[in-house]
Amino acid sequence: MTLRYEPIEAHYVHSQRLILHAEEKLAEGDRIQASEKAWGAVAHYFKHLAAQRGWRYVTHADAFRISDRLAAELEEPRVKTLFSVVNSMHGNFYQDQKSLDHIGQEIEEVKVLLDILRRGENSNGR
Repeated sequence: MTLRYEPIEAHYVHSQRLILHAEEKLAEGDRIQASEKAWGAVAHYFKHLAAQRGWRYVTHADAFRISDRLAAELEEPRVKTLFSVVNSMHGNFYQDQKSLDHIGQEIEEVKVLLDILRRGENSNGR
């Protein structure tokens, strides 16, 4: 599939698509894919925001630095805590340790993080 968007827009589109896929996979009972799709939704949104700001995002460590920077920029410390939830979902892709209920609750936390990021992006005029 070829996207008809610029790279920054493509990351935003992927983020929106992936959170929907996470919910679909959860409903299907696929814990591993639900976890990874939720991680991907935030990873792509971080890529979107990092590209807008000229920040580096190549490694997993960069994602943590971005969460720190966004928490400071948005004056919203929950960004770091919620990103830790997201990161644990990425780990669940490899370990498959979490129940469907647990993953469902975490997907709700991912949606909170995405909402915070959207509000922050909109309030900054970006």
